[in-house]
Amino acid sequence: MTDEKRGRSEFFSHPEGQSIILDSIADGVFTVDGQWRITSFNRAAEEITGVPRDEAIGQLCKDVLKADICEKSCCLRATMKTGKPVVGKQVYIIDAAGNKTPISISTAVLRDKKGRLLGAVETFRDISVEEDLRKEISSRYSFEDIISKNPQMIRLFDILPDIAEGGSTVLIEGESGTGKELVARAIHQLSPRRKQPFVAVNCGALPDTLLESELFGYKAGAFTDAKRDKPGRFQLAQNGTLFLDEAGELTPATQVKLLRVLQEKTYEPLGATESVAHNVRVIAATNKNLETEVREGRFREDLYYRINVFKISLPPLRERREDIPLLTDHFIGHFNLLQKKNIVGIEAEAMSVLMEYDWPGNIRELANIIERAFILCKGDFIERKHLPENISGAGDAACAVPARSLRDVEAQFLLSALRENNGNRALTARKLGIHKSTLYRRLKALGLGPGDG
Repeated sequence: MTDEKRGRSEFFSHPEGQSIILDSIADGVFTVDGQWRITSFNRAAEEITGVPRDEAIGQLCKDVLKADICEKSCCLRATMKTGKPVVGKQVYIIDAAGNKTPISISTAVLRDKKGRLLGAVETFRDISVEEDLRKEISSRYSFEDIISKNPQMIRLFDILPDIAEGGSTVLIEGESGTGKELVARAIHQLSPRRKQPFVAVNCGALPDTLLESELFGYKAGAFTDAKRDKPGRFQLAQNGTLFLDEAGELTPATQVKLLRVLQEKTYEPLGATESVAHNVRVIAATNKNLETEVREGRFREDLYYRINVFKISLPPLRERREDIPLLTDHFIGHFNLLQKKNIVGIEAEAMSVLMEYDWPGNIRELANIIERAFILCKGDFIERKHLPENISGAGDAACAVPARSLRDVEAQFLLSALRENNGNRALTARKLGIHKSTLYRRLKALGLGPGDG
C-alpha cells in the first residue's frame, strides 16, 4: 500500500475524518446504538433541528427529533427489526424553537465486519421549500372549484369569464368524472345570473315520461296522481342556469321538445293549455361525442347545433397527469375537514403509483381512492398499501410501478415554466409568485443547470 493510500485509509477510518465527511454532507445524518441513543450527529442535523451536537449525543433520538412518528411507527425501529431500509418517508419534526418542520427521512442498519448489529443510521433533509412551493402552485392553479395546471385547462380558465358573461348555450364534452358539473357551476358563478338558481338534472337517470315532467312540470289533473301543480326544472331555474347532464342520453321524443323550448324560449307543462315563457340559460354536458352521435342518427343535428353555441372539451386525467399531485393534496385537505382527521400527505411511492395509473374513472375515481385511503390510513401519510390492489399492484411483481417521484413532477413543472418564459428565471419566479432565490434553490436541488429549460 502506498503512503497516499495508507493516509487516505487512515483518514476515512479515524473518527475525526469521519466527522469531517459527515459535516460536509448537506443532509442531516445521525446514528444510534442498540438502545436508540444518538452516537453521532452532523452539522446539517444541528442546523435542521436547532439542537447542538453536544446536547444530542447520548440522548434518545425521539427526544431530539420529536417527530410525529417516533411513538407510533419509528422508522429506525422498523429498520433494525427487519433489516430493510426506509427511503424517502415524509414526516414532521419539532425543532428546538418549537417549529413544526417537514423532512424526508431514510434509514439503514449499521453492522460490524462480522455482520453483528451495531445500531442504525438516519439521513434526513428539510423539505420546507418544496412544501411551500407546492402550496404556492396549488393556490396559483385553482379557478373557482377547478384545480389544474394543465395548459389546456389554463387556457379554459382564461376564457371562462368571457363564456360566463354571455347568455349563450354551452356544451361541455368529457369522459365521466372529468368535472363537467364543476365547469358548469363555475360558468354560473361567474355570470350575471350568479344570484339566481343553478338547477341540475341528470337526463340519463330518468325514463322519458318522467324526464318530461321533471323538465317542464305538470298541472293538477294532468294524470291520475297529479293532485296539485308541480313546477319543472325550467321553472325552478327561472332567471338562472339549467344544467342538463348526460344530454347525449335524451330520447328522440325529448330531443324534439327540448329543441322547441330552446328555439322559442317557451315550454308547456304537462296538462297545460298555454305556453310559459322562460329566461333560463342552458348548459348541456355529455360523455359522448355528439358529432358521432349525429352522424349515426342517434342525436338530432338541429338540436346539436342549438346547444353547441360554445363547446368546451375537458381532457381526461390521464392526459393531465401533472394535476394528480395538486388534486391529491386538494382531496386530502377536503377529507381531513370532512372526517376530522389530520393526514399530512402522501408518500412518494404511493404518489408514483397514482402517477402511473390510467384513471378510467378520472377525477371522481381519484377522489374515491383518496377517501378509501383515509379509511385505512392510521398514520400521518397515505402509503402504497392504502391504495387498491388493482392500482398499487400489491402482491403482483408484474405490476411493479416505475418510480416517478414528486421531485420528477416538480422538475417537469419548473422546466415547463422556464420554457414559457424563454429561460428567464427572474420572470419565471415572478409569474410563479415566489422569490427568485427560492426558484434558484429548487433548480439547484433538482440538478437543473442554467442550460436546462
